[in-house]
Amino acid sequence: MEEKIFKIAEKIKNAKKITVITGAGISKASGIPTFRGKDGLWSKYSPSELATYQAFTKNPKLVWQWYNYRRKIIKAAKPNAAHYAILELEKIFKNNFTLITQNIDSLHRQAGNKNILELHGNIFETKCLICDKIYFDDTIYEDDELPPKCKFCGGKVRPNVVWFGENLDRNILDKAMEASAQCDVFLCIGTSGVVQPAASLPKIASDIRAFVIEINIEHSGVSIYSDEVIIEKVEEMLPKIVDLVKK
Repeated sequence: MEEKIFKIAEKIKNAKKITVITGAGISKASGIPTFRGKDGLWSKYSPSELATYQAFTKNPKLVWQWYNYRRKIIKAAKPNAAHYAILELEKIFKNNFTLITQNIDSLHRQAGNKNILELHGNIFETKCLICDKIYFDDTIYEDDELPPKCKFCGGKVRPNVVWFGENLDRNILDKAMEASAQCDVFLCIGTSGVVQPAASLPKIASDIRAFVIEINIEHSGVSIYSDEVIIEKVEEMLPKIVDLVKK
């Protein structure tokens, strides 16, 4: 294992451009669940029943109650050691660094990362269905305030996240694909590698002969494209690797 860690650190150290993608696995150590099941209040619903435009149209208050519940949990969470290790990579590589995340929890922003592509949006942003304004709003609303109204035009707003059946923002996806196709090291942290189109990004990097590294608690859809795979807790392993890179 030590030899593998040194090899990975050396590859990162010698890279000219590095791209990182993160999934739900990096936020697990911060206490953020995947919201797929055990809470008594929401166990009778699946995300596919609530995270859709159709669900919002039918019952916007119920959808916002669910996002309020999620916001409350996420707002109490703090970035963990893996988030801060990725911040250190951005400090090292500066403009030659891109962070792509599938997470909507804003923990990378909270840690201090700047060059972030949020593929699936941000739970603390709202989007107006009337004027299309997108703005930061981390309010935990009372039930009688739901659904909230746009602070610009008074129209109905929704969470600015990508719901089931919706396309990703084309501009963000294009930038993610470009970063994947131009790096020489591609680092996959805590992602399942099954959600498209994010799952295609490691393959893009592999196809252009970038060195693909996976750190995860189990093998995933990313593993077949990876040059090195480390099955460990990301909050423990990634700081060790970044410390070696800095030394």
